[in-house]
Amino acid sequence: MKSLKDKVVVITGAGSGIGRALAVHAASKGALLAISDVNVAGLAETVALAKDAGATDVHSTQLDVADRPAFLAYADEVAAHFGRVNVIVNNAGVTMTGDFEDMTLEEYDWLMSINLDGVVTGTKAFLPHLIASGDGHVVNISSLFGLVSMPGQTAYNAAKYAVRGFTEALREEMLIARHPVGVTCVHPGGIRTNIVRNGRTTAHEDADALNALFDRVGRMEPAKAASIIWGAVRKDQARLLVGYDAHVIHQFAKLTGSRYQDVFALAKKRILPVVR
Repeated sequence: MKSLKDKVVVITGAGSGIGRALAVHAASKGALLAISDVNVAGLAETVALAKDAGATDVHSTQLDVADRPAFLAYADEVAAHFGRVNVIVNNAGVTMTGDFEDMTLEEYDWLMSINLDGVVTGTKAFLPHLIASGDGHVVNISSLFGLVSMPGQTAYNAAKYAVRGFTEALREEMLIARHPVGVTCVHPGGIRTNIVRNGRTTAHEDADALNALFDRVGRMEPAKAASIIWGAVRKDQARLLVGYDAHVIHQFAKLTGSRYQDVFALAKKRILPVVR
């Protein structure tokens, strides 16, 4: 896919952050947009920004990606509206921070239903349309935490590692079947979004300290991240790390092997005191 012009681009979690930036960037390149989010107000703001950027057709829908029947129906709705679909960006995601010991299974399931099941459902729902388009692409947003593990992120790590494995296997299947569908797995580092601030924590986590830490490490603006991601789509890049921190931490983990876990465990105890 060498250009986004006149391509039908579907983006979940487009009400803020990376999803919004991806929508605005695609609009500026002439794409036709189908965007969704659970946050109606945020979604309306993205619609306005996309139109200001030049979008001629923005199909906007409130959607909870954890609601599988609704997501499947949404795919049919989008295909009927545009007559085709070229790109699905499974971006919607949430955080659940806290030690697994303190986490309820309901909290774990809530995150997995969005961060993993939402990606699987979105890919399954739109893949036939992408194949039929003759020029399709799947973009699944994993995370730096889909490459390295972090204490306090058992649920998030589980989902993002799974997204990585799912996406890489899907790409192999598309190559074997010779389907005209590219597949890219994206691993952002610290991007300046509200995902942590809007996320959930266990009772023993210091949410204020967590937010303050993410404010310090989330340095890259979403617009820059979006530009990098769309560049990778044009190159049909299989794996994309976004941000200097993502590259440094990934390389550190590769060099140190499993010993990186000891370093990260020590770092968390020093940086984020746990409330007991």
